[in-house]
Parts: sequence; C-alpha cells; structure tokens
Amino acid sequence: MKINRLLKKLDRKLNSQLSNLYALNPIIERALDKYFFKKIGKLFTGSRLISSWLFLVIIMIVVLSTQTYLLRDYYQTLSYLPGGSYSVGILGTFSTVNPIYASSEFDSAISRLIFAPLFSYNDKNQLIPALASSYSVNNLGNVYTVHLKKGLIWQDNYPITSQDVVFTYTTIQNPNAQSPLFSSWWGIKIKALGKYTVQFSLPDALASFPEQLTTGILPYHLLANVSPSELRSASFNTTNPIGSGPFRWQTISIIGNSPTNAIVNIRLSPFSHYWQGDPKLGSFSIIAYANKQDLINDFVGGNLNAVIGLNSIPQSIQKVSNLKIYNFILTSGVYLFFKTSSGILADQQVRSALLQSIDVNKIIQSLGYTTHAVNEPLLEGQLAYNYAYHQASYNLKNAQSILSSDGWVLNKKGIREKNNQELSFNLVVPSYNSEYLKVASEIKKDFSKLGVVLILDPLDSTEFNNVLNSHQYNSILYGISIGIDPDVFVYWDSSQASIQSTTHLNLSEYSNPNADLSLEEGRTRLNPKLRVIEYKGLLEAWQKDVPAVGLYQPRVLFISHGHVRGMDNMLINSSSGIFNDVSKWEILKGYVSD
Repeated sequence: MKINRLLKKLDRKLNSQLSNLYALNPIIERALDKYFFKKIGKLFTGSRLISSWLFLVIIMIVVLSTQTYLLRDYYQTLSYLPGGSYSVGILGTFSTVNPIYASSEFDSAISRLIFAPLFSYNDKNQLIPALASSYSVNNLGNVYTVHLKKGLIWQDNYPITSQDVVFTYTTIQNPNAQSPLFSSWWGIKIKALGKYTVQFSLPDALASFPEQLTTGILPYHLLANVSPSELRSASFNTTNPIGSGPFRWQTISIIGNSPTNAIVNIRLSPFSHYWQGDPKLGSFSIIAYANKQDLINDFVGGNLNAVIGLNSIPQSIQKVSNLKIYNFILTSGVYLFFKTSSGILADQQVRSALLQSIDVNKIIQSLGYTTHAVNEPLLEGQLAYNYAYHQASYNLKNAQSILSSDGWVLNKKGIREKNNQELSFNLVVPSYNSEYLKVASEIKKDFSKLGVVLILDPLDSTEFNNVLNSHQYNSILYGISIGIDPDVFVYWDSSQASIQSTTHLNLSEYSNPNADLSLEEGRTRLNPKLRVIEYKGLLEAWQKDVPAVGLYQPRVLFISHGHVRGMDNMLINSSSGIFNDVSKWEILKGYVSD
C-alpha cells in the first residue's frame, strides 16, 4: 500500500515537470535559433573564407617551390662535395706497402697512398716539392741540398725531420736491406744538415737526380731498431704501416683460399695533415685481385667504383651504364728490341729492313685508343727530342731492296735465305698482356710480307722475367719506363748490356762509342741547352744503327663508374702516378648557393 502511494506521488511530480518543460519549449527554440543556429551559419560562412585563403596560400607555396626548383640553376650551382667512399680494384697481388720494396702495380699504388715522397708530380707531370720545400745544386752538379717543409707530421703525430730522409735512403743503400733501388743509390753520400735539411753528394754530376727523390719516405722512429736484413719481412710492411701520405691504413681483409683467387681489401681513411691538405674523399679502399674474372665481376656487379690492370675493356664492362674511361698515357716506350750482339740480328742491314717493313701507324690504330708514336730513344715532348732523327718510316719496297742487296733472296717457300740459312728468329712476348700479343701478331704479318719468319714465343710472367733478365732471346717486345728526363743511359749505354751489369737493361746489347759518349755527357750537364747538344750523338747513332724499333707509348687503363673530379687523362710516369692528385678526387654532387 505504501509503495502504491509513493508511486502515485512520483507520477504527479513528473507530470508537473513535463508541463513546465512544454511551457518553456518556445522560449528554448527561439534561443537556439538566435544564439546557436544563426552563429553556426556565420561560422560556416567564415570557414569558407578561411578555406579559400588557405587554399590560395597552398597554391602559392606550390608555385614558389616549383619555381625555386626550376630556377635553382640561376642562383645555385650543382657542385662536387667532400665525402663519399671510393674503391679501386687492381689486378695483381699484395706483398708489401713499403716504398723501398714496392715494385708491382698494386704494391706501388698502395705505397703511394700511404707514404709521401720528397718530390712528386702535378697534373702536368712536372716535378714539384712534396715533403720538401725546395732544393739547390752546386755548380758542379754533384751536390744537391734539399730543404724540408716544417710542421709536417707522421700519421701517428711524430714530426717529420731530416732524420727520416737520411734513414730511408741509407737503408736503400744497405745491401742487407735488399731493396731493388740499391743500384740507383750506389756511391751517393747522404747526411743531415740540421733538422730540416739533407745533403746528397754524388760521385759525378747527374742532372736527373731529383727524379730519384720520388720514393716514399719511411719513419725513422718506428723502424730504426729493425735490422736491415729483417726489414723486408717486417710486420710494418703488411699490418699497420705509418706514413705521411694522403690516406692512413685502417684494416686489411683477405678472401679466398689460394693465391690464385685471393682478394685483398685494404681500407684507408683520409689523413688530415697531408702536405696537400685534407683529402676530399671520406674513405678509400684499394683491393688486389689475383683472378681477372673476379675483378671484372665485382666491377660489373657494382662492388667496385673503378678497376686498373686490364689491357682492354671486356664486353661485360662495355655494357655497364654511366661508364667513364680514362687513358693515362705513360712516359714509356714499347719497343721491339733486337739482340744486336750475335746471330742474324747483328747485321745492321737486316735490322734496317725489318724496321721499314713494320707499319707502326697501323699498329697504333689497332690499339683502340689515342697515343703517341715512339720514333727515337727519347719521347716526343722531352728535352733533346729531335724530329730530324726519327727512325725510318714504313716502306716495304725499300725493305725488300735492302735485304736483296744484302744477299737475302727468296727461296721456293717464299722465305728469305742467305748461305743456306733462312731469315728466321724468335720474338719473346708476355702471354699475360693481350695488347702485346696483338702487336706481336701484327709484326709477324708485316715480316711475312718481307719473306721473314718470326716465331712468336709467348711466356708467362715467371718465364718472361727469367728470359728478360738473362737476355735469352733473339728479339723481345717490351715497354721501358723513360720518365720526363732524357737520361736513358741504362737502356742504351754499352756498360749496361751485360747481364752482369748493375741494371742489364740494355736489352738490345747495343754498343756504339758515340752513343756512349753522348749518354754520359748528356746526363752530366745541368744546362738544358747543353744537354740538347750532347744528346744529338745518341739520336744520330740510334737512327743509323737501328738497335730497336720504336712503336708507341702505352697506357694505363682506368675504368670508373662515373666521372671523378680531379682526375683527367694525362701523362704519368708509372701506373701509381694515377694517384698523384688523389687527395683532390671528388665523387659526391649537390646544389650549393652562389
């Protein structure tokens, strides 16, 4: 009963509240219309205006951004920037980074990157000071005084002084050190004249001596306690060398389970206290490939930025996009050397006829790159080079006439014969150099037109070097490094003909008193005009005697994924000369404001 009364009471109160609410409804509607819906309408009207302005601003931003992008070339420049990593693969093997031992293409390259010399070469292949600041020579031409730059340091922060220079070259002179540079430093006295000055006293005047000061300098403070007889095998040469070159050693890693497929990767970082300044590249890797196909595959696959050591460009590489080919012409000459001391080729008339039967221009055109012909014992552009003493040019009819006059007649087989001896001899050529093999084949064809049988004898690296050093050949196809100075004494002076001589690099075993006198006088004169006069004797004798046939200046082929700023096709003296200006190389690009 109580519950029913309570429910009825609540019902009455609810009905009363609803009646009041119904009474307020018109008032609420007028308030909502006046203070909410009309405001909302104005808000929508305002939002449309705001939206229009926002849309206009967005359009302006897009237009300005597009205009900025399209017109950026007018106030911004696409330029090379510091940084980036670069890797170079070289066909060959790694044995030492020590500059007094480095002789292979790879060893010379890594040595050049880590060690700095007293003098180097610029992009015009001119000798310039490196660690040295200057040099002077006395009036007799036999005492050179070299001054070092002050404030230079090793990559472990020790100062570079004259003590390091004296140590480097006296170590070369020590026979126990077994440096291949030993013969070039025989009889030279070296001493320090203070902390930054070194004096070199030579047995005789030598105009080309500054060229010998391009070997990397070794740190005395790290190697002084190493016995000269143990230096060649010291861990310094292969694990953590300290130099003063543009890059410092970081790590070494080796892939492969045998010498025939080994890949040696040496990682380097820039040395900020290098004499030319902080290198532009952020890091550098130089990698030795024992296997040619591995080298090609890694380049095609993008694992390498560049390759060195190929004689030609494989088809697989030719298909690579953004390919950049650099041809670095060497200050070297490829010659066909005749052994003039014995046999058929001791006859000057035979040599003269063979010279005129070779179409040198055709050989150069077959190479596939532009280079210079070699017409003398000196190179075009060198001091004392003289066009009047060019070797005889191609003239097959004249060549045939010379042999006929010399008693060499064609037999029934079409081969020249004299006193029942056929005009036949061998030509030794390195089998690992495809370019040389091609040239040798062309020479054989030319000789066959003359009625001469040329027996090609291609040899692998070990066999070729043995034959080269022992002079066991009739003729040999080989390239000799000449450099920028006209001192070619080691290649043509009779004192260097014997295999017992200091260099035995007179591969023709050529002997002519006038040529000897010219070579000896020419290298001892400091005055360039006098040197030009003195070398005429060599040029005249060489032209007449024909101890060899000059062919062409070879190249070092550098193949890269894209252009490298700071690198241009130019003359270099050796393959490691590619890295003369490596501190200036740049590969990254970006826009910078003017």
